Parts: sequence; C-alpha cells; structure tokens
Amino acid sequence: MNHPSLFESVFNSSPIGNYLLSPTPDAIILAVNDTFLKASSRTREELVGMSLFAAFPRNPDDPEDRGEIDLRRSLACAVDTAKPDSLPAIRYPIRVELPNGEVVFEERFWSAVSTPIFGEDGSIVCISHTTSDVTEQVRAAAALRESEKRFRALTSATADVIYRMSPDWTQVRQLEGRGFIKDTADPNEMWLDEYIPQGDHDLVHQAIDEAVSNKQAFELEHRVRRIDGSIGWTLSRAVPMLDAHGAIYEWIGAASDITERKEAEAKLRDTDRRKDEFVAMLAHELRNPLAPIRAAAELLQMAHQDPQRVRQTSQIITRQVMHMTNLINDLLDVSRVTNGLVTLDKAPLNIRHVLMEAVEQVTPLMQSRQHHLAIHLPPGSTVVSGDAKRLVQVMTNILSNAAKYTPARGNIELRTEVHPSQVLITVTDNGIGMAPELTGRVFDLFTQDERTSDRSSGGLGLGLALVKSLVELHGGTVSCESPGPGEGSRFTVGLPRQDAGDQVLAPQAAEHGAGVAAAPLRIMVVDDNVDAATMLAILLEAAGHQVTVEHRPEDALERIREARPQVCLLDIGLPGMDGHELARRLRQLPETADALLVAVTGYGQEETRAHALASGFDHYFVKPIDMAALHQLLAAASAG
Repeated sequence: MNHPSLFESVFNSSPIGNYLLSPTPDAIILAVNDTFLKASSRTREELVGMSLFAAFPRNPDDPEDRGEIDLRRSLACAVDTAKPDSLPAIRYPIRVELPNGEVVFEERFWSAVSTPIFGEDGSIVCISHTTSDVTEQVRAAAALRESEKRFRALTSATADVIYRMSPDWTQVRQLEGRGFIKDTADPNEMWLDEYIPQGDHDLVHQAIDEAVSNKQAFELEHRVRRIDGSIGWTLSRAVPMLDAHGAIYEWIGAASDITERKEAEAKLRDTDRRKDEFVAMLAHELRNPLAPIRAAAELLQMAHQDPQRVRQTSQIITRQVMHMTNLINDLLDVSRVTNGLVTLDKAPLNIRHVLMEAVEQVTPLMQSRQHHLAIHLPPGSTVVSGDAKRLVQVMTNILSNAAKYTPARGNIELRTEVHPSQVLITVTDNGIGMAPELTGRVFDLFTQDERTSDRSSGGLGLGLALVKSLVELHGGTVSCESPGPGEGSRFTVGLPRQDAGDQVLAPQAAEHGAGVAAAPLRIMVVDDNVDAATMLAILLEAAGHQVTVEHRPEDALERIREARPQVCLLDIGLPGMDGHELARRLRQLPETADALLVAVTGYGQEETRAHALASGFDHYFVKPIDMAALHQLLAAASAG
C-alpha cells in the first residue's frame, strides 16, 4: 500500500480546510488541501512555498484587524508546548482582488486548531493547521445578540409589560417592561390568584379558555392589581407559540396600563349621565312656571274679571316670567364664565354692602320658609376688590342654596372673618347636608344631590358651578364641608383683602323703580314675533307713548317718514334683513339719524351685545324685557 498517496487522498478530501506549515516564525505553507483552497478562493500554486502571513496579509487600513497577531500567537504556542492549540472564531479578513483589479479585504471569521506533527526522532517537522470558515455563524450570532439587545431596549422603553405564560395560563414564566402590574415573589404562583381581582376571574377564564381552545390570540380588557397596590385596568394581548405538532408550548403577550383611559371614560359617562339629568330637570323647571302662566292667560280671557283678580293674575305671570328669566340667565352665565367670556368690572368694595344686598335678595325666600338668619358682619369697612354685581350674585347663590336645602324654620348663619390678607365668608345651615363624596364635586357643572321626583328644592346644578368660577376669577377660593346627610353644610368663600387706605369705595347701585314717569315719545317696534310686538306696544301705549308696530324691516323703512320715531325698539333676528343692518340704515336716514336705537333680542352673549353696539344701537335689552329698566331709559330719553 502506498501510504503517501493514501495520506494525500485523505488530506485533500477532508471537509475541513487544512494546510501544513513549517514550525518556523514565518510559517511557510508546505501543503494545502482542496477544502481550504475553495474557502479562500486561491490556487495551490499561489500558496505552497509562501509564508502564511505573506499569502494572507493583514489589512493595513484596518486598525481592528488582529487576525495575524492572534494566529502567530497560536502557532508559537503549539511549537513551544508541543501540544495542539485552539483558536475560537477570530476575525481574519481575506485579501480579494476584484475583476476590475481593485483589491479589497473581505471580512471573514475562522476557527482553527494548530497541531504539531512529530518526526521519528521526536522533533516537530510541521504544524497541521485546520480551519473552518464560521463567518455565517458569527454573523448569525451577532444578529441574534442585536435582536436580543433591541428586545431588551424595547421592553425597557415601553410602558407595557411583556410576559410569557405557561400553555394553560396557570404560571407566569417571565415579566419584562415597566412593571405597572403587581410583582410576585414566586413565579410559580397561580397567575389569576396573584394578579387578577376575584371579581374578574370568570371573565378572564372564559377569554383564556376560548383562546386556548381555538389556538387563537387572546385579547381582553380587565382589571388588574397594580404595583402600588391599587386596582387598575389593563388591555392584555397574547399569541400562542406552537411546536412542530401544532401544540401550544407557551404564550407571549403584552399588557398595557389603560387605567387613565378607563377612568376618563367613566368620568365622561358620569358627565353624560348628569347632563341628561340636567336636561330633564331643565325641562321640569321650565314647565313649572309655564303652567301658571298658561292658566293665568286663559283666566284673563274670561269676561267680567274684577280688577283685584286681574292684578293678582298679572302678578303671577310676572313672578313666573322672572323665574324663567333667572333660569335662562344662569345658563348663559355658566356658558360665558366657563368659556372665559366674562370680564369683571372691578372696584374697591365694602364687603358689608355686598353681603347685605345679597341678604336683601334672598330674604323673601327665607321668609317664605320661616328660616332664622343670623348675620355676623365685621364693624367698620372691610375692602375687597371685585365686581359688585358678580359678588352679590355669588353670595345670593350660596344663601339661596342654603335656603333651598334647609327645612322650614331651620337656621342659617352668615359670618365674616377678617384676616390680614383675606376675608372669609361662611354660610352655615342645619339643613339636609350631603354625603362626603359629594362635597368634593358639588361645584362641578350639573352636580346635585339625590332628589325626589318633585324636585321640591328646585335648581339646576348651575349655581354652585357659577359660584366657583366667579370666585376664582376674583382670585379667591370656595369650599364646602358637611358632616354627612342630615347634618347641615358649610360653604366658605375666601377673597383677597385690600388696604382700605387711599381706596375710593364704589358707590352702591341705585334701585330702579318700575314706575318711572316719562313724557310721551314716538316709538317704533320692529319684531317678526307678532305676539311679542303687540304686547310690548300695549305696555308702551299704556305708559302714554305713541307706538308704531312693524313686523318686516322693509316695511319699517318705508314707514319712517310718516312715523318719524324718536325711539326704535328693534329685534335682532329679523327675516331677510337682520336688526344690525336695519340699525345701520336707520342711522343713514335723516329722520332717524339721532333716534334712540334699542336692540331687543333673545341673544344674551357678550359678543352679540358688542356687535349690536358696533352696528349703531345705543342700548341692548335681552328678552323678556325688564320693563322697569325700559321705562327708566325712556324717561331719561324724554327728559333729554
């Protein structure tokens, strides 16, 4: 048998790259097998007889190319120790000449074993150097590490909790992420018992059973124990991992903390419910005055009514219209305040005057319910800066609220305490009180306590919301306290105090009488609402004025020369040409250039008032008209 031929055959057919090197520092290539030639894209003629490091030089432009250093160290170790030396996967770029003549270094990774070969005398005759190209394995491992790094970064960055579950969902195998879900000391504990509140077990079990049975994704919103011990909400999604036989061996999922969203949804539902209750109550409150108004109107149509009965009926209509007007004004006030459309007319005010005017307004209500009102005011002058009308409105609302919710013959106390930097005003009653949870939201819009079906206390849940907004506009605070149902309530308003020195107090508003006399005037009423125009004309004629009524703006313009009105009461929402345009045209006519133009409209917004005054109107009245104020205006016009 030819042993050299057999050795050469085995050497060349080995699937592992191999070459024989001289045991000298320059490592001359003595032989190289076909596998290595194929891996290195070289020929035997190019390599045999050359130094290994000349055949495969390092890249001079790559400072990280340490392949030659590591390989020299390994070969030297094999020679010095006379034992094989292994190299792990080392980076050893290979010089490659491209078809265009350009030389590049292709990044490659190799694992190698250098084994000394001994002669008969025991000396090392050569080094057998076996190599394996592990470039793909190294790159795959690097890609895996990078993928794992990205996964770790993702789980650290996300607000979600990433989890792995056993196939039957009885055990948590791993939790990653921000960890809003409660931790567990023992990962083998039952998952549901540890993380899910008892009340949601059935819901979660049902969704899990369905997902497991159908081998489909699990997705469910449910409650969960949070890491701070509270009960929150999570949106949990998980997908099944299937083995080669289609069996579930694990679940991978993510849980999102949706507690804030669920709380916001609950708050919206509560607000929507309270809005619906408010609309129903508004309808009830508006129907209440409509019933006596309708009955009174029918009574006035009957013949042979004595003057006393007519006067009594008229008083009923007036009171009920005022009640409806106050309801509508509250609605408009809340809308203006909450949208930031209210401008305060601030001036130094004596708080005593504000409080006494508010008491005067609620006295009829308290007298009708036989309440005892105790008033404790500071002596002298205590000054705050504010809008007198709005502060009176605040205190009137609080006192009215106390009166409404205090049974007949109950006690109400108004007390003022003066501190260096603020004035505290408290209204205390021994009325029905309220539950502790209501005191925190009693100033929210549409908020009311439980009420009986007759709505005997009245109100729309607007007054206290308006109080809070107006007090805060004044830089103050308002709060509510109650020991509980049946224990009464205390409302406290705090307003910044001002130094009374060098302050000029605003004068109190004068009362406007309803029967101010006025010399007869020529008045034109323009309103497309026939009934409203007719009744207004009757009232004005009863006061001695000469009144012309038109329902269309075009007809009004045609009649100007004949009527030559001194005062024009114009509706804004007229058909075709609105009141703004009509006012502008009247200002251009010589007959009405100096006439007193008064807007009469159902629109009460501040921007509508400003638009009317810019159009040429002198005054602005919101329907239903305050006739006392109108008579006073007409008296001033006739006197001028």
